Amino acid sequence: MNYTFDFEPVFANWPTLLEGLLGTLRMSSLSMVLGLSLGIVFMMMRMSKVAALRTLAIGYIELIRNTPILVQVFFVFFGMPAIGIRLSGEQAAILAMTLNCAAYAAEIVRGGVQSIRPGQIEAGRALGMHTADIYRFIVFRPAIRAVYPALCSQFILLMLNSSLVSSVSAEELTYFAQTLDSQTFRSFEIYFTLGVIYLLLSQLVSVALGIIGRVYFSYPAK
Repeated sequence: MNYTFDFEPVFANWPTLLEGLLGTLRMSSLSMVLGLSLGIVFMMMRMSKVAALRTLAIGYIELIRNTPILVQVFFVFFGMPAIGIRLSGEQAAILAMTLNCAAYAAEIVRGGVQSIRPGQIEAGRALGMHTADIYRFIVFRPAIRAVYPALCSQFILLMLNSSLVSSVSAEELTYFAQTLDSQTFRSFEIYFTLGVIYLLLSQLVSVALGIIGRVYFSYPAK
């Protein structure tokens, strides 16, 4: 093997990779927050007594969960201009990741809500709690606590899948790595470093989410 390893171009362009890393975190975090919020809406529709709402929610969830996220990104970026909606690469990436996250979050949160015993809701009503407080403290918070590990895993998966949005020129970590590769032709060094960055990022985010979970959900389980 005559290949000479040279990581100097990677170190020399570290600020560029850092910019991409921040872009990845920004788009992933925003998509997760929006996706979780939208997912709760679809979860409520999915559990609604109105057949039309249930059908709409089920159709959306099944469509998103059974199609590749890359196809969804392409549809938003390349397909939606046909109906007059044109988005930048970053906007399309955030929208596609939000829609994708919402479908998975809806099912995850639904599992948590269904774990809440009806007697707990009746107890809240017996204590004179307002309906909003019942859903906030008795339904949603315990439900989110029950499925928090699954939501964390979904966020990390979404963050890793954000590498796919480089295909529509969204300026995140993989996009800048590809640009750097086209300039330096040090593919092994660049993508090896990229893999290490994603690995470390996943571990750090997992630790951070674990700390948040321990702080926010520190009250007794029973």
